[in-house]
Order: sequence, then structure tokens, then C-alpha cells
Amino acid sequence: MISEKTKQALRRVVGEANCLDSEVDRFGYSYDASFVPLVPAHKPDIVVRPGTTEEVSRILALAFAEGIPVTARGAASGRTGGSVPLAGGISLSLDRMTRIIELDEKNMMVRTEAGVRTIDLYNACARRGLFFPPDPASWKFSTIGGNVAENAGGMRAVKYGVTKNYVMGLEVVLADGTVLQTGGKAIKNVTGYDLTMLFTGSEGTLGIVTQALLRLIPMPKKRGTLQAMFPSLEDGCDTVHRMLQEDIIPAAAEVMDKICLEAVARHRRMDLDPAIGACLVMEIDGDDDEALAVQTRRIQAVAEGCGSLSFQVARNQAEADDLWAIRRGISSAIGGLAPNRLGEDISVPRDAFPEVVRRIRAISERHGLTIAVYGHAGDGNIHPSILCDLSRPGEEARVHDAVDAIFTAALEVGGTLSGEHGIGITKRPYIARALGEAGVRTLQAVKAALDPKGILNPGKIW
Repeated sequence: MISEKTKQALRRVVGEANCLDSEVDRFGYSYDASFVPLVPAHKPDIVVRPGTTEEVSRILALAFAEGIPVTARGAASGRTGGSVPLAGGISLSLDRMTRIIELDEKNMMVRTEAGVRTIDLYNACARRGLFFPPDPASWKFSTIGGNVAENAGGMRAVKYGVTKNYVMGLEVVLADGTVLQTGGKAIKNVTGYDLTMLFTGSEGTLGIVTQALLRLIPMPKKRGTLQAMFPSLEDGCDTVHRMLQEDIIPAAAEVMDKICLEAVARHRRMDLDPAIGACLVMEIDGDDDEALAVQTRRIQAVAEGCGSLSFQVARNQAEADDLWAIRRGISSAIGGLAPNRLGEDISVPRDAFPEVVRRIRAISERHGLTIAVYGHAGDGNIHPSILCDLSRPGEEARVHDAVDAIFTAALEVGGTLSGEHGIGITKRPYIARALGEAGVRTLQAVKAALDPKGILNPGKIW
């Protein structure tokens, strides 16, 4: 428990209104968008909402001196429990740090505070003809600090990469309150270890990211949206594989199975042809309409060669939004199919995508569980969602065994535990299998060096 004296010290740093310790406030900061069970022990002792890096530094210096756990929090849209304060202590919410500090058009870079929403950053850059490509499905509320902490991916990763491909530098507050600046605007930089990449994807366990310097690219002049329906998920995956082999690189290529489509159809009150077993939604971009037309013709030819049942091209933005609504609505639609849902995130080599899907289906049958499958087919990132009722006897054990089997399948084909959601709480038991003992020891040594008292996001990853 944090003493009243310490709480008063925190209030002096950020102000009375930005220190929350009522029962209802503490409960509101005890969970995120993951499927970690709510328990009283997950409540922080106090929620602190700093407005500046200096305030974050003073908070961490105080926490370090007294050994108080600190769990950083953005929009709490994470799927692995990363912002759940397992050890109580301070929930450090960065939601007030929402300034876009600098938009450097000449160098095509932007400096932003951690609490800026992804969509707001995207729009600010787009107004100047610049493009920040990482596109988590949660971009309307996810924040840049969280994206960096989890190395978020998203739908455009197949062509443009993930968050780490755009992080040029970071401002990080270390466990003892020291403020560290990494990287910079120089395109080439091999001066010492790459500290920028060390903190990117570290899930708040090594330091608190307060600002990010991000690389931008010119905004594509034209965009198009395509949708193809197939008899099976394998046909959709095969289409993407053949496209890439023929050097057709879509900006996004999202695939979803029949369970997902039926859920969205029910959610949106639309009819679904029973012959359809999978849907592929793609975004293409280029310099002009002719470039889009050429890509469209080539993609349609590949899709038809893989047995597509229909192929649709959006004629305007409203139709494009409608086609994408199927993909963006999956998570909430699937969530309505069962009392409980466990959404996972595995990443495999692209050519192993169909094989892992087949294995997931076998796992579903073997354990008597419904598993919906969707994901970023272009980069091998799969999101299996186990639909279940944990109130039924034996259900929790079946779900646990199914998750274990899914992770095993990913590792056996040369994949890994997470493509974009991180390890957090939910994947801790499997990390040694993914990294090996030497890998785990090495990462633990880094953690011990930067956070010797273990106060930063304790209970995560390890």
C-alpha cells in the first residue's frame, strides 16, 4: 500500500485533480481490452495523470526511492494485459500528454507525445501530404506511446511495415527518473547500441516512453479498396501468396474465415451466401488511377485463378468504408457469439499461413471449441479467437489446452508467440519455449540493468 504521505507527494507533482484513488477510479484502471479476469488485486493504489515529461520523471524518482510499482497506461486497448497493474502501486496514465510537438516537413518526421491517438497523428500528417502508415485496427483510440511499447502492427504492415520501421528516436524516462533521449533525425546512426529499438516493443518494462520521433513518407496519391470472396480460407491465403510471388504488393491484405463472416453478417443484418467460406479485403495505392487499374486487373486475375466466387472494386469512399467495415467490425461481432472470447495473436512465415490455419481447425475439433480465424495474410499474422463459456465445467482447461496447441503449432512452423500484441500477462508461460533459456537470460539481464528494483510493469513478460 502507498502511504498517505506518498500520495500527498504525488499530488504536489501533478495536482489534486490528476491523482485518483477512489474505489471506482481504481477499478476503472484495473483492466484493459485483454481477456485477463478482473480481480480485486489488479487495482492500483493510485492513478496518476502527468502532463509533462518532467512530471513523469519526478513520479518515477519518487517511486524508485520507495520501491513502488509503476504501470504505464495509454488507452488500455492492449490485448495481453500490458497495462493491468498486477502489483498495485501507481497506474501512470499518459492520456494528458497529447501534443504533436513538431511536424518537420523537410525531413518528413513528426515528434509527438505518448498520449496522442494514432488517428489524430495520421490526420495531422495527412493534412500536410505526409503518411504515417502503421494502422492498428484500434487506431481511433490507441495511442502512440502504446503503439511504441507494443511495436504495434496493423493492416498496412504487408507493404509498409510496423511501428518500429518508423521510430527514429524516443524520449524515455528510466526507472529512477532519469530522462533518456535516443536516436534522432539522422537517417544513418550506428553510434553505440540501438537504444531506440531496445525500448520499442519493451511493453513498459524498461522505461516509460513520453515522446516519439517518427519517420513519415509521402501520402499515396490514389487508393483503392478491393474485396474477394472464396469457398475456403486456404483459397484466400493462396491468393495473397501468389500475389506476393508475382510482385503485387497490396498496402493491406486482410483475410477472415466463415465464422467471422457469419458473425459480421449477423451483427450488420446482412445476407451471406452459404457457399462463401472466406473473405479477403485489400487496399492498393499508387500515383494515379491507371496504376490502381493495373493492380486491380492483376489481383483479380490471381483471385479468379484461386477460385474466387466474387470480386468487388469500391467505386468511391463510401463503398470503400463499407468493404472495410467487415474487417474493422470483426472483433465486436465475434465477441457477441459466446459468453467468453480469448483472442490470440501468432505470427508465422507467410507460406505457413494455410498450414497453421489447418492446424487450428484440427485443434478446434479436437477440443470441441469454436475458433474464429482472421488476420493479416500478407505478413503471416494470425488472430485466432476461441469462443467459449468458462462457466461450463471443464471449459477453462479445454481453452488452456487449445491455446497451448495453437502456440505449439506456430513455433513448429518457424513462427512466434506474437506479431503485434506483445507478451504481457497472457503469454508469459510460453516465452521460454519461444526464446530458449539463453534468450530469456539475456533479456532478463537487460531488465535487471535498467530496472534494478523491478518497479516497471512488474509481472509482465517474465
